[in-house]
Amino acid sequence: MMQYRHLHYFVSVVEAGSFSRAASTIHVAQPAISQQIAQLEEQLGVSLLLRSARGVRPTAAGEVLYREASSILKRLQQLPGIVRSGTGTAATGVVRLGMSSTFVTTAPAAFMEQCKASLPNVELRMAVSDSPTIKRRVTAHELDLGLVLEDELAPTFARMPLFRQKLFLIRPQAASKGRPVQLADLVSLPLILPPSPNVTRTALDRAFAKAKLSPDVVMEADVVANIIAAVRADVGGAVLPKGDLSDMSGEDLGEPEAIEPPVYLTCSIISSGNFPLANAAEAVRDLLSQFVEATLHQTQAPGVEWIDATGA
Repeated sequence: MMQYRHLHYFVSVVEAGSFSRAASTIHVAQPAISQQIAQLEEQLGVSLLLRSARGVRPTAAGEVLYREASSILKRLQQLPGIVRSGTGTAATGVVRLGMSSTFVTTAPAAFMEQCKASLPNVELRMAVSDSPTIKRRVTAHELDLGLVLEDELAPTFARMPLFRQKLFLIRPQAASKGRPVQLADLVSLPLILPPSPNVTRTALDRAFAKAKLSPDVVMEADVVANIIAAVRADVGGAVLPKGDLSDMSGEDLGEPEAIEPPVYLTCSIISSGNFPLANAAEAVRDLLSQFVEATLHQTQAPGVEWIDATGA
């Protein structure tokens, strides 16, 4: 019968890349680990590891088992928090949060400080990345929560939609008109856009295709700081879901120009649609919702349309 230690040892070996390193990491004798892996392969009737002088790596079957076993082990680690969530116990535990790099650049550090003050028994682990990566990591249960921008609301996640955000054209001060720009006018401009797959690029490509327009993309970049640096170097104009550039130093950037007709992305807090959140993760989600609203009201960010969570 497959047991917890079989999965634990197998995942440890795959992540360590060798039996000896796994034995050192989890403080179990190497022969015992080898015996458990052999039992697991016998029970499943397949080879799980490819062994070589350089170490081990999973077979195709081993990769499937690694993904599923990792998910199971993570859920077991979270089980105490899930159980406590129905008892009224104060939020306690580790919460892994992913935040879109397009959001206010100071937001991750500021939210970590607020979480430390408001939820002292919660250990927040932050990952700043792009929305597709955060979604993949939430699906893989590597993250508990994600603050992401979405073009389409996939049903695979549980979500708390917060607001819709317009896309804006970002140009140097000398080129900016400071007023809305027509989508059709963008095709005459050199553009700096994120490469696919990217939620902003997907929404923009769809809008161009619907209008039967072909943009002039002179550069692709997927990090906001790199995109802004290219704008400052006068490589071209960028399209971002940002109507406020107060978190960007310097006055060389023009006022963001809203694209008309508007192209929207939705900002949501997402979590796995297959498992309930632990008490600590629920507390972080609610605090994050309040933080986002307060931050955007403080900056009076243009292009934000709040979503009524009640659906009224």
